[in-house]
Amino acid sequence: MIDAIQLALGAGVLTLLYAAYLAYNVLKAPSGSEKMREIAKAIQEGANAFLVRQYKTLVPLVVIITILIGYGVNLSTAIAFLVGVISSALAGYIGMQVSVRANVRVAQAAKGGLKPALGLAFSGGAVTGMALAGLGLIGVSLLYSYFGSLIPLIGYGFGASLISLFARVGGGIYTKAADVGADLVGKVEKGIPEDDPRNPAVIADNVGDNVGDCAGMAADVLESFVVTIIAAMLIALMNPIMLQIPLAIAALGVISSIIGSLFVRVGNDGKIMPAFYKGLIVSALIMIVSSYLYLSDIPTLPLSFMALFVSVIMGVVVTVLLFIISEYYTSTDYKPVRSVANAATTGAGTNIISGLALGMESTVLPTLVILFAIVLSFKVAGLYGVGLAAASMLSLSAIVIAIDAYGPITDNAGGIAEMAGLPEKVRKVTDALDAVGNTTKATTKGYAIGGAALGALALFVAYAEETQLVSINLLSTPVVIGLFIGALLPFIFSSMLMLAVGRAAFEIVEEVRRQFREIKGLMEGKGRADYAKCVDISTKTALRELALPGAVAVLTPLAVGFLFGVAALGGLLAGVIVSGFMLALTMTTAGAVWDNSKKYIEQGNFGGKGSETHKAAVVGDTVGDPLKDTAGPALNALIKVVNTVSLVFASILVAKSLNII
Repeated sequence: MIDAIQLALGAGVLTLLYAAYLAYNVLKAPSGSEKMREIAKAIQEGANAFLVRQYKTLVPLVVIITILIGYGVNLSTAIAFLVGVISSALAGYIGMQVSVRANVRVAQAAKGGLKPALGLAFSGGAVTGMALAGLGLIGVSLLYSYFGSLIPLIGYGFGASLISLFARVGGGIYTKAADVGADLVGKVEKGIPEDDPRNPAVIADNVGDNVGDCAGMAADVLESFVVTIIAAMLIALMNPIMLQIPLAIAALGVISSIIGSLFVRVGNDGKIMPAFYKGLIVSALIMIVSSYLYLSDIPTLPLSFMALFVSVIMGVVVTVLLFIISEYYTSTDYKPVRSVANAATTGAGTNIISGLALGMESTVLPTLVILFAIVLSFKVAGLYGVGLAAASMLSLSAIVIAIDAYGPITDNAGGIAEMAGLPEKVRKVTDALDAVGNTTKATTKGYAIGGAALGALALFVAYAEETQLVSINLLSTPVVIGLFIGALLPFIFSSMLMLAVGRAAFEIVEEVRRQFREIKGLMEGKGRADYAKCVDISTKTALRELALPGAVAVLTPLAVGFLFGVAALGGLLAGVIVSGFMLALTMTTAGAVWDNSKKYIEQGNFGGKGSETHKAAVVGDTVGDPLKDTAGPALNALIKVVNTVSLVFASILVAKSLNII
């Protein structure tokens, strides 16, 4: 039997080496003209400035929480918490550094056609996916080896969760404030293209793609990856053999993702999405085969081999099905997006109504898929089977995020091509890449939300075991209080984020309008916009607005636990998982549908660009922006932060709760 810790550590190192190799190949590619490099440098500087200022802002909070954990829990958990913070921050930083350098190279590669541009964009995205998986495997395996205990690893998960929360919140507010501001003035009021260099918010918009969709997603999924592994291991805490299996399965999934990434190639038909499916399916098949070989090599199992193998298969099946379902609802090739585009022919109101309805409808199939996986894995292997299915699902994070992080790179590449005035044939290539990028970002959000729900469920089981909570009694007043607060939390959290985007976007809109008024010749293309001003506004407002939602996420479960007891907190965790999962799916799908219905119209359908239908779709897209890229994705982090906070402080809550009711 292969030692799981050695397997995970070896796979982590191999994955980071592969990420370094991909990064080297991306960076050695030609970076285009001086004009292209100048635009790319502005995006790079803006993204770096935001990320550095965000991390500096979080340092005092991290220090305070580390001290509290060290004093209130133990020193080992505090150290692991710090390692989790660093791992999550590093995953986002590495991915973003490559993303802001790959964009200009993809724009240059687009001069040679679709194949070289896609290959380079996917390689850039794969750096993010591989880096987060490699860091996660190394972090979990080294900490477990060092401490010889799983308990401190809860702190590691909490550290990763905290950074992912702020990365999602801060990056999401930044990117959508800039995007909404740029669209409302540029597209709607001035009637200029999306990435027109005359728009003062265009650089801030491109920066936002990187800090939100790249750095934010990397931190988010690294956290899902590690907390799910840790939770599954905690469920099997009393059995050394069962304890190691989730870690080994995660390592096998990452190795499978490396192999699968080699199969992402565009065929002669020039279709991009099938190339990604090829990589995903190959990764899934190799994962299933390698898991079969690993499990069959274990000499003595408390549960049957087939029970464990079925649980692993369930995780892989959920990954593939969520990908397919999300694509159906958000791709321009299918009925949902086209029906919303058609609704825009009668105005923005009908466009918004139909998009919101589809967002709500889109919760049905993912919920049924996850319920099926839970039922079957529980039936064959109990709660451990559910945890193993979740670990299996998240084990494919590397290939899924490689597909996701491709999106912001191609989005930026299109912006650089527009601003640098590259030929129309180049824009056709970058537009084709970007159109698929919108779909891949939407599909991977569905995966991230599903992973958050399954991972949080495993954490909930671990919390119940830690607090010896046998059941949730709905006839108990404290439990009902906790349940309602938990169900409320995603709504108030989302409200805070959307209002923050609205306030930040207002400042951007006013600044863009001012520049069009005061800078002579700007609209005619003779004056030069002050891009740095919009970048600075987005940065300041995002960092100012992230404190309150973060505090609500961390303090609410502690307050409920201390005031009403561990059973009430159990009710809160149940409420936040179910409510957060449904709301996140609704918001991310609706936002993606509005976005791609606008793209479908821009392809020449229902009147094309500049038509009244297009203007109505732009309004829908503007409404959807903070839903799909700020509030919706941030709910993933909220669900897991609430669960990890509860787990970290579980022992204290058992001893110190006031139980005032």
